[in-house]
Amino acid sequence: MRILLASMALAGLVWAGAGAVPSVSTAQAASFNCARAGTASERAICGNRALEDRDVEMATIFGLIRPVFAMGARGAFMDQQNAWLIQRNRCGADTACLRRRYDERIAALRRSYQRNVMDETPLYRP
Repeated sequence: MRILLASMALAGLVWAGAGAVPSVSTAQAASFNCARAGTASERAICGNRALEDRDVEMATIFGLIRPVFAMGARGAFMDQQNAWLIQRNRCGADTACLRRRYDERIAALRRSYQRNVMDETPLYRP
C-alpha cells in the first residue's frame, strides 16, 4: 500500500513540478474559494496569478504527501501546515513576503517527500 501511495505521490509531484495547474473556476483559482477570501493575504493571493499558482502547487504537494504519514506523524504534519498558514497570513497583502513564504513551504514539502517517501520506500532505493 505504501508503495502505491508513493507511486501516486511521485506522479503528482512530477505533474506539479512541471508547472501544471488543474483547471479551476475564476472564483476558485487558488486552493481556496477566492469569493470567500477573508484575510489580506488571501485577497492578495487571489489578485496575483503567480501567487495563485504557488498556492495550488503547495496544496497539491501537501495533499499528495499527507496520506503517506502514519496517524501519529500526520498530526505533527498538520501542525506544521497550520503554523505555516499563520506565518503566511502575517504577510498580509505583501506579495513579496507571500512569495517567499510559498517558496519556503514548497521546498519544505518537497524535502519531506524525499525523506518520507523516496528514502523510505524500497521501490525508489538504488
